Amino acid sequence: MPEKIFDDTWPLSTKYGNGLLRREIWVDKHGQVVRYNLAYINHAIFSGDHGRVVGYDNAHGSHHRHYMGVVEPIEFASFEDIEARFEADWMVFRRKR
Repeated sequence: MPEKIFDDTWPLSTKYGNGLLRREIWVDKHGQVVRYNLAYINHAIFSGDHGRVVGYDNAHGSHHRHYMGVVEPIEFASFEDIEARFEADWMVFRRKR
């Protein structure tokens, strides 16, 4: 049974783009990430998809990216790669503010 090791939501100030950063991570008994949900939520930028502007998860048996309501499959190399992609994506919105 996977264990949830992170379940965090951080509010962002105006300086950092407003909205929320959401991070959920589950690992197996060996400490390997088996499930994840990373999301930048900001209803002022995008009101669909529960305000999820950009996000990555592997729900429903596939790795995919959400971007302003569009869901697309992604190649999975490692969880660290997914975290880096997510950070690069939401930082774009931070710079626009």
